[in-house]
Amino acid sequence: MTPFGEAVRKLRQRKGVSQKQMAAALNVTPAYLSALEHGRRGLPTFDLLQRIAGYFNIIWDEAEELFMLARGSDPRVVIDTSGMAPEYTALANRLAARIRHLDMETVAEVAILLENTRKRG
Repeated sequence: MTPFGEAVRKLRQRKGVSQKQMAAALNVTPAYLSALEHGRRGLPTFDLLQRIAGYFNIIWDEAEELFMLARGSDPRVVIDTSGMAPEYTALANRLAARIRHLDMETVAEVAILLENTRKRG
């Protein structure tokens, strides 16, 4: 599941609607909505994001947060290290090979490290 899929599921549960009901209202198939929630589909279109926000009648701040979650929830990430030092390519490949085996504590530690790096540079 992606952060976006988790958020949509919570919104849907808070509203008390099934995937089938929501899918019909958004004019998508229940299978597509299920795949989106479970992270088996790529990023939704901006149009669909707007329809989801409208469906839940969420305020602008909450909609913007949902849009940000969508941007950060692509389950098929590509890291372009062309033109970078070989160490960057090696790191990207090591992460790709091992990410499924990381425990949540390690994921949290790496996320904090990356966040702190972004603030410095």
